[in-house]
Amino acid sequence: MSKYTPEEKVKIARNPGRPGTADFIDALFTDFFEQRGDRLSREDGSILGGIARFHGRPVTVLGHRKGKNLEENLRCNFGMPGPEGYRKAQRLMAQAEKFGRPIITFVDTPGAYPGKEAEERGQGEAIARCLALMSSLTVPVIAVVTGEGGSGGALALAVANRVLMLEHAVYSVLSPEGFASILWKDASRSGEACAVMKLTAQDLRRGGIVQGVLREPEGGAHTDWQATFHTVDAALKKELAALDKLKGPALAQQRYQMFRAMGQGLPPAGKEEP
Repeated sequence: MSKYTPEEKVKIARNPGRPGTADFIDALFTDFFEQRGDRLSREDGSILGGIARFHGRPVTVLGHRKGKNLEENLRCNFGMPGPEGYRKAQRLMAQAEKFGRPIITFVDTPGAYPGKEAEERGQGEAIARCLALMSSLTVPVIAVVTGEGGSGGALALAVANRVLMLEHAVYSVLSPEGFASILWKDASRSGEACAVMKLTAQDLRRGGIVQGVLREPEGGAHTDWQATFHTVDAALKKELAALDKLKGPALAQQRYQMFRAMGQGLPPAGKEEP
């Protein structure tokens, strides 16, 4: 039983001191070559991605980027991508498929940008195409929810063969504030919403939504980045080795079956979760 309530976990997941996608890339990968732009409109700084090596192996790595200060927050739109960001992600994933590179994603977003201009530029269509593309990929895909995974904006990078979560990360259909506003017409009841949404890593593991929960240092990932990097690195190595046993269409089929079975059962008995 966690000593933190769901509301406290949401606050930990949103802590600005937690390592973000850029930090994980710097710590876990070498030879990172960033790729920008969606080749249709413009660059979206809220999605960071490119080609790198993971323990010498070429991979495609991408994820949400919130920024570490106000200037970066504004440049990255506080981690809320527009359609250009999701089209950039599609471009990188299609490229990984072409060259047979595994894909590793880091999820940390309150959700896709909900502004009118994003909808005018095709936000819903861009997210839908991400979901469709990821569903059909024949290369290994691993997603790690590192902080806040909100709505379709998070799922667009998380249709993976393995979905992992850091111990105090959260993953839900929308924010607790949005949930409370819709259900009770009162955003101030977000703490109450946290308790009923089943958004913690432990809740989602029990429901079969994610396949692994990765322990964080005492107090949260922001208290010891190196320990967090070590844990994530070990998990990625283990999951990639397991997925290497599947080839081509078998990877797409495994991913399809996993998502079809979500929510239908508990993890195997005897497995302790943080």
